[in-house]
Amino acid sequence: MQVVPGIRTIREAQKFLVKYFAPTRLITAPFLSQTTGKSVYLKLETELPTGSFKVRGAVYALAQRMNRGPVQEVIACSTGNHGAAVAYAAKQFGISAKIFLPTKCNPVKRERIAALGAAMVESGGRDLASAFTLAAEYARQPGVFFLSDATDEDLLVGPATIGCEILEQLPETGVIVVPMGDTALIRGIAAAAKQIAPQVKITGVQAEGAPSYYLSWKEGKVVGTETCDTIADGLATRTPVAANVRGVKSLVDDVALASDEQLLQAIETLLLQEHVLAEPAGAASTAALLNGNAGSSDHVVLVVSGANISREVLRQAVGGV
Repeated sequence: MQVVPGIRTIREAQKFLVKYFAPTRLITAPFLSQTTGKSVYLKLETELPTGSFKVRGAVYALAQRMNRGPVQEVIACSTGNHGAAVAYAAKQFGISAKIFLPTKCNPVKRERIAALGAAMVESGGRDLASAFTLAAEYARQPGVFFLSDATDEDLLVGPATIGCEILEQLPETGVIVVPMGDTALIRGIAAAAKQIAPQVKITGVQAEGAPSYYLSWKEGKVVGTETCDTIADGLATRTPVAANVRGVKSLVDDVALASDEQLLQAIETLLLQEHVLAEPAGAASTAALLNGNAGSSDHVVLVVSGANISREVLRQAVGGV
């Protein structure tokens, strides 16, 4: 099987992205290691400029598109992290950005997008479907580039660099546990890992209330859901893309589900025991580990994908602390 993106392209992206931010740290997790009897490590994508892994793909993909021709404005539809990443990339390259958001999106993510200078449009819907429709219509204008984190082929190369970094930092890695939303993160990491160290297992984690890619992975075909009711806005995907389903099916070894209660417990554990702040999606890999869904390897890497948590959700997680 030919794995896309190829490892040469991913390595080139590594060299390019280091101009904009340093590789994120891989740290030991003493409490989680003691609790599970494994050697557990945390890959801190929270250290990136927008507090999320998404900036890797946005910067790389926008640069590639601008190499092919002029772009007057870049747009995105997002629950927050991808929008902030696109806003950051646009600012780096000196072009305007417009982000289409669902109504009542995470206020921390909204503030981050605004601080980066991007215009924002609320779609009126509670999930990404209506935001996507508005963005696609707007993108018909000349000079507008619609950067989709679900379908853009260049964007996938950005998160793939995480897989390279992990295996450089910990060559003995046995399993990498990865949150699964639109699947660019897990497909990218898996593409890199399977080409460098094919024996490494990749486990994905979806929210119980938004299990579309979990169901699609199990069935081997697109299985959408009517709703995506989860505290983890970064995992709230209800309409899988067929090509992404094929990618996940071919590259991912296992997929687990985590309830909102388990995600909140994982946030609390990371914050109070490991001193790491994570949003619900970012804590999904920890939730899987705590529920015994991280495989049998002695060396486990948990990807902490983002830290843009609202005060309301943080209070839910830590209670009166």
